[in-house]
Amino acid sequence: MSSPFLWGVASAAFQVEGALAEDGRAPSVWDTFAARPGAVLDGHSPAVACDHYHRWPQDVELLGRLGVNAYRFSLAWPRVVPQGSGAVNGAGLDFYDRLVDALLERGVTPFPTLFHWDLPQALEDAGGWTSRDTARAFADYAAAAADRLGDRVPRWITLNEPVVHMAYGHAFGIHAPGRTLEVPEVLRVAHHLLLAHGLAAAELRSRGLEALLTNNLTPVRSPEDPSGADLAAGAAYDALHNRLFADPVLLGSYPDLSAFGAAEVPGVREGDMEAIAGSADGIGVNYYNPSLVLAPEEGAGLPFSLGEITGVPTTAFGWPVVPEGLTETLVGLTERYGEALPPLYVTENGCSREDAVVGGRVADPERTAYLESHIAAVDAARERGADVRGYFVWTLTDNFEWAQGYHQRFGLVHVDHRTQVRTPKDSFARYRDIIAARTGAPESSG
Repeated sequence: MSSPFLWGVASAAFQVEGALAEDGRAPSVWDTFAARPGAVLDGHSPAVACDHYHRWPQDVELLGRLGVNAYRFSLAWPRVVPQGSGAVNGAGLDFYDRLVDALLERGVTPFPTLFHWDLPQALEDAGGWTSRDTARAFADYAAAAADRLGDRVPRWITLNEPVVHMAYGHAFGIHAPGRTLEVPEVLRVAHHLLLAHGLAAAELRSRGLEALLTNNLTPVRSPEDPSGADLAAGAAYDALHNRLFADPVLLGSYPDLSAFGAAEVPGVREGDMEAIAGSADGIGVNYYNPSLVLAPEEGAGLPFSLGEITGVPTTAFGWPVVPEGLTETLVGLTERYGEALPPLYVTENGCSREDAVVGGRVADPERTAYLESHIAAVDAARERGADVRGYFVWTLTDNFEWAQGYHQRFGLVHVDHRTQVRTPKDSFARYRDIIAARTGAPESSG
């Protein structure tokens, strides 16, 4: 008997929990980065975020009202293993223990992510992802989490969007840890992230659990009348953004990165590719928009440049709203990787708006339309043969949106970050009714 389709929402520990120094949690790279002047827009502090660490029963109650049957959240590595390696913090795991039990009591499947960018600062001080030791430390952390929660949590995501963490955090310096490394070292980071996934997957599988990898994916678009240079730029961008963290897992080899001056990926040792290849029991797809890729501008330093997609609505982030791009992504994966591709889950998809509470209500028709159109895009992909088994909206509550602070609101629930008052938006009610119609649950007017 097949498992039911997963209808859920997604979140991340650093973006919602707060309590950054409670119950033995040590600093992460994001604590350090957010404290830098100018690193986060308007100096917004993540210290409280959504106060989920204290208000989780209220948030679980919201999940129950929403009617989801799955909740994707992340464990904070520095809360579970404060120094990144070594002693495990039982008090930190107690928090996730309580959360998992509460979710199961509500009939909500826990779908945890082990790494959503909050590397313990102690590991960063020892080299971070440029060090091979970090991959081994991650596997040990995965084992500790699985030993505590694996009896109730059969399916785990190892890494969230490693391409974004690699590029924004280690090449461009606009996310934690704020590094601007040269290409060879950036690719070394990529390899260690993949190795970490492979080693952690082995730990999870040895305990009878599933290991998934979540990537941020984008369909690559060319201008209407592309030149050969435009097409070459598109291929280079596709290799970096879409294939770098997929090909090694699904095909056992790295894509052609010669456009970046890399004849090979640094740091690969004997046995590494065997540990990485075939190590995913599912692929998570985080989709927000396609990318228009053009030939590089003179002196750009990269083999591509990015253009603006016009003629479509945009979110508050300025991202183009192109739901058919999600169909293209899911079907494209299916066609590219064939039998090597495990089941797919849309692990993030959502829309930022400048929401406000007016008369006790948050009207967000653009987000409602966004969800309807992207769910239809998933349906279209499944009709075309994509084995999609879940859809998760980003996100439940308005949260700390990384370098944007509290300026970008993605939540189905509005959060007043001064009072922590939560107000479900109109999109919350619409998603609830979509789920109810799909699952046969009774719709609610509450």
